[in-house]
Amino acid sequence: MENLTMIKALEITTKVFDAAQERKTQPLTVAILDRGGALISLQRQDGSSMMRPEIAIAKAWGALALGCSSRKIADDAQHRPCFISSVSTLAQGNLVPVPGGVLIRDAESELLGAVGVSGDISDTDEAVAIAGIVASSLKTDATLEG
Repeated sequence: MENLTMIKALEITTKVFDAAQERKTQPLTVAILDRGGALISLQRQDGSSMMRPEIAIAKAWGALALGCSSRKIADDAQHRPCFISSVSTLAQGNLVPVPGGVLIRDAESELLGAVGVSGDISDTDEAVAIAGIVASSLKTDATLEG
């Protein structure tokens, strides 16, 4: 199993921002965490609002903590609100159950870390996160809806 390096994290971030430019998104913030939840990279586009770093980190952290995309966590919140509320309390606010947090996997599907994106609507945040991972020759469990 390889480690997620800072260079690879910055490559993913650049690819996320490239996908954002193509989609003409609102200013984004991208957080990349390693598989242990440590922050490797946090980058904000000019104009990204004040709380976006915390939201992006929490999206990525929640994906790592629960082993699934933050979209799946959002779906679980609809069906099992007490469980997700309890997990959120245990996470001390480090869980944002909306799309935009996705796992990063290597070619053998081993977990490397997670990306969290915040700044546009959650579906767009997720789409550019996935695009950045794929464009960096890595994999994710998340799939685009629709």
